[in-house]
Amino acid sequence: MNSLYTRAVSGLVFPLHERLKHHDTVVVRKQLEQTQWWSPDRLAQLQLQRLRSLLQHAQQHVPYYRELFARTGFEPAAVTSLADLQRLPFLGKAEIRANPDALKADNAVGLARFNTGGSSGEPLIFFIGNQRVSHDVAAKWRATRWWGVDIGDPEIVVWGSPIELTAQDRVRALRDTLLRTELLPAFEMSAAKLDGFVARIRERRPKMLFGYPSALSHIARHAEKRGMRMDELGIKVAFCTSEKLYDHQREAIERIFGCAVANGYGSRDAGFIAHQCPSGGMHLTAEDIIVEIVDADGRVLPAGEAGEIVVTHLATGDFPFIRYRTGDVAVMDTASCACGRGLPMLKEIQGRATDFVVARDGTVMHGLALIYILRDLPQVAGFKIMQESLDLTRVQVVPGPGFDADITRHIQRGLAARLGEGVHIEVEEVNEIAPEKSGKYRYVLSKVDASGASCAT
Repeated sequence: MNSLYTRAVSGLVFPLHERLKHHDTVVVRKQLEQTQWWSPDRLAQLQLQRLRSLLQHAQQHVPYYRELFARTGFEPAAVTSLADLQRLPFLGKAEIRANPDALKADNAVGLARFNTGGSSGEPLIFFIGNQRVSHDVAAKWRATRWWGVDIGDPEIVVWGSPIELTAQDRVRALRDTLLRTELLPAFEMSAAKLDGFVARIRERRPKMLFGYPSALSHIARHAEKRGMRMDELGIKVAFCTSEKLYDHQREAIERIFGCAVANGYGSRDAGFIAHQCPSGGMHLTAEDIIVEIVDADGRVLPAGEAGEIVVTHLATGDFPFIRYRTGDVAVMDTASCACGRGLPMLKEIQGRATDFVVARDGTVMHGLALIYILRDLPQVAGFKIMQESLDLTRVQVVPGPGFDADITRHIQRGLAARLGEGVHIEVEEVNEIAPEKSGKYRYVLSKVDASGASCAT
């Protein structure tokens, strides 16, 4: 049961905070906690109703879509099914970069400028209005409450976004103090920094952790290496997001922190897309987001087949994201969840397109095919794999005790066996693996275009 302080924060302080920012977060969250129990058919009807409203708004107030609909003969009032979305072209990062002003609604008020970290290329600049902020925060809040924790419970956030790290003014510091949330910057993971993180978590005794799975698992393994117990602090759940959550990361976080791990999927541009419930289902925020899975040619795939995630965010009238290509690869689930929620589910989130590698014969493999070769080597303390081309793959390795030329050759043989004979495998010893600009750590990064290639089974 939540403490009196937590109930006061979630019931009074945070709602007041949101009202002062002109956000409808509390009302939206209460609605979401009702609609999550609706049947899939009833949720689909809600999606259709909101989709038609978004498209009509875009036609009337957003120059980019007014021109697009006129040019293609698309009439929002004639939309009668979610499948009608497929008559519209995709919205990609290139279109947003080329039309930032035309994508703004002419009646939008108080738009805030945002940008992605650009870890896989050029950062994307876009704009968000109060409606979308309210819905995204409400969706995250609903999912947090699934796990028996709430806003106001002590929280440690391990994050690396420059937006969060440069906004620590007095007002924000006061808010974080009242909400009992504390930020640990994920930019630097030196031994000294990790010692400080472990000490702070032990002192703080948070009920929940939130952050990149790579960073949380890194802190957990460091604590274990130092002989520091972290499973007696009362941590209930670790929310992992913004990266692919690997099985070995989940195992380390669960075992060392002694808590459940809740996987979350979303991004600053696409929104809060899905979150795992305690029964294991990866539920879509279907009330706000329509998800399509498409193949390399843009065709919508049935549930059970892997493809790129395309998102239509229904609360983005001020700066619409309609059929937005995320660059992420996933599979839709056909099953229902034991929790009883009617929200549709993702069966598997395989990662970004750049998390996949391509063998010399054109076969596409998930980066795990290469990760496994290095992950279980005790002589390797850290690594990053970079596929530069079909003929060259570079591997950065942080050497551990016993690392020698034989281990280097073992890595080269293992990767060559997966990527193809004749591929040059370059192994470089480094003191540490540098994070991306966002603070994330990526095990695999491929510069080879995987579109249209055959996928390995």
